[in-house]
Amino acid sequence: MEFRRIGNLPPYVFAQINQLKAEARRAGRDVVDLGFGNPDIPTQDAVVDKLCESAQLGKNHRYSQSRGIPNLRKAAADRYQRRFGVTLDPETEVINTIGAKEGLSHLMWTLVQKGDVALVPEPSYPIHMYAPLLAGAEIRRVPVSAGDEYFDALTAAFMDSWPRPRVIITSFPHNPTTTCVDIGFFERLVAFAKEHEVFLVHDFAYADIAFDGYQPPSLLQVPGAIDVGVELYTLTKSHSMAGWRVGFVMGNRDMIGALAKLKSYLDYGTFQPIQIASIIALNEGDEHVVAVNAIYEKRLNILIDGLNRAGWVVEKPRGTMFVWAPIPPAYQQMGSLDFAVHLLEHANVAVSPGVGFGTHGEGYVRFALVENEHRIGQAVRSIREMMASESERNVRL
Repeated sequence: MEFRRIGNLPPYVFAQINQLKAEARRAGRDVVDLGFGNPDIPTQDAVVDKLCESAQLGKNHRYSQSRGIPNLRKAAADRYQRRFGVTLDPETEVINTIGAKEGLSHLMWTLVQKGDVALVPEPSYPIHMYAPLLAGAEIRRVPVSAGDEYFDALTAAFMDSWPRPRVIITSFPHNPTTTCVDIGFFERLVAFAKEHEVFLVHDFAYADIAFDGYQPPSLLQVPGAIDVGVELYTLTKSHSMAGWRVGFVMGNRDMIGALAKLKSYLDYGTFQPIQIASIIALNEGDEHVVAVNAIYEKRLNILIDGLNRAGWVVEKPRGTMFVWAPIPPAYQQMGSLDFAVHLLEHANVAVSPGVGFGTHGEGYVRFALVENEHRIGQAVRSIREMMASESERNVRL
């Protein structure tokens, strides 16, 4: 049978690691899973309590609103005002989505079609590439690098493309590379977008996960950004609510309006008790966000210190819940997929191969900080023992 659209999707690179991980666990091996970025920190008790309370009320079992209930949109706008000093109209400049992936995917349906072009980062969280592709557009991949260098690469890719791209997708702090930018990057990007009449879409999934005093800037902090762009914000990482699927698209009212019109035909929004509980997270969860960030930072320090003591030199990132680690020199010829398999088989540690995030991810693996401090310590000890043993035995890799 022939199907539409999914033919553009490549084989899932992470499937081999997932299969080997499952086989190892069935065999009784204790695998420390630092592969999938699936937060393990529990959701705030007050939010869970509100969900239970709201779910007991029959009136909340009916269809909800595809845009999100008004108080939820107001709570998201209030959070942005407190956190970033950005003023948003909850009625026209905020929409609730069923997680950021749904929001980005359906937003692309309104912005691009066959014959259009989108600029996307690479390596990349897969939906950044496949949302515009599934909407029918072509993509131009721009290798991720530090702020000024990346801006120059973006603008060069834009000018070298024909037809000119309609959309530029960015995401900082960046998954998987952990690259961060300052507000100056967004100032230049907004000016460029206005000059060339291009839409900006910034996925701000790691808005609240940052270390050593770094404060990730919002695109919408730039005066005039709302004229050309939107930002995706989610409760997944900052409030540790991954399975709840609560996200937002905020910013340009025309883009929000287009998405709202499309969603009115596609869904009835998130289960209403989830929306009600999410209001508590947004209104009363600022301290919880700080606590979650502190947990990730402790885990990060253990992982970075342990890898460096093992002789695997890795820089500490300023943001995200990941570590983007270059493959150690002795193992570089293996490539990221084979090295990830090697770590699983010989150290019982699961990581994500960099090539799964695009060809520019080759040469790296990604660690996710999704196990507790004890387990991460166990992982780095196993890696250190593996590397030391293979070095002593002059293992040919």
